[in-house]
Amino acid sequence: MKLDILAFGAHPDDVELSCGGTLAKEISLGKKVGIVDLTRGELGTRGTADIRDEEAANAAKILGVSVRENLLFRDAFFVNNEEHQLKIIKKIRKYRPDIVIANAIDDRHIDHAKGSKLVSDACFLAGLRRIETVYEGEAQEAWRPQVVYHYIQWKDLTPDVVVDITGFIDIKVESLMAYRSQFYDPNSTEPVTPIATKNFKESIIYRAANLGRLINTDYAEGFTAERYVAVSSLSNLI
Repeated sequence: MKLDILAFGAHPDDVELSCGGTLAKEISLGKKVGIVDLTRGELGTRGTADIRDEEAANAAKILGVSVRENLLFRDAFFVNNEEHQLKIIKKIRKYRPDIVIANAIDDRHIDHAKGSKLVSDACFLAGLRRIETVYEGEAQEAWRPQVVYHYIQWKDLTPDVVVDITGFIDIKVESLMAYRSQFYDPNSTEPVTPIATKNFKESIIYRAANLGRLINTDYAEGFTAERYVAVSSLSNLI
């Protein structure tokens, strides 16, 4: 299956939190979208890895993505080396996405920036034909995505690209609330974490609304780009 967009997240819920509205919008426009989680988030303070697996599957159904996979890297301890790069290369060559979206280039959790660089490096390496990979007994062809974008997470990084997600904020929030173990629940007896507060839950809306305000729309999500965003005409930016 060829995908138009393949979004990577160091942990289940990274993608939904940071670019769920964008993915939902692209899917509504007929694009084929997939998600690959690097870890099961097994070191998370709340819930369990098994619970996160179920929540991720439910979130994927809500967004309507074509496929979701988990690479089973070690939460917090995966590294950017050949072994991990090759596993990502195989997924890139399997799905042949035109666009890859990865974690934030700088963030509070060490896995985010680490996962960002790992995926970015693998996207480049996936285009080198002398790196040989095999999937289901067949040699894979080299494939390099046309662009790699990075979503914004805990830190308020300055975006290079801003996507209007007006009309898709509800599905973004619904996909996030599929992760019932992770976010604010006044009835929960589990420890409070930075993302399990009422303020953080509300920030999902107000951060998207503030970014939308800056581009004169209701809601938006921001991304940083690895290289210039090229257009054939200035009119294409209107």
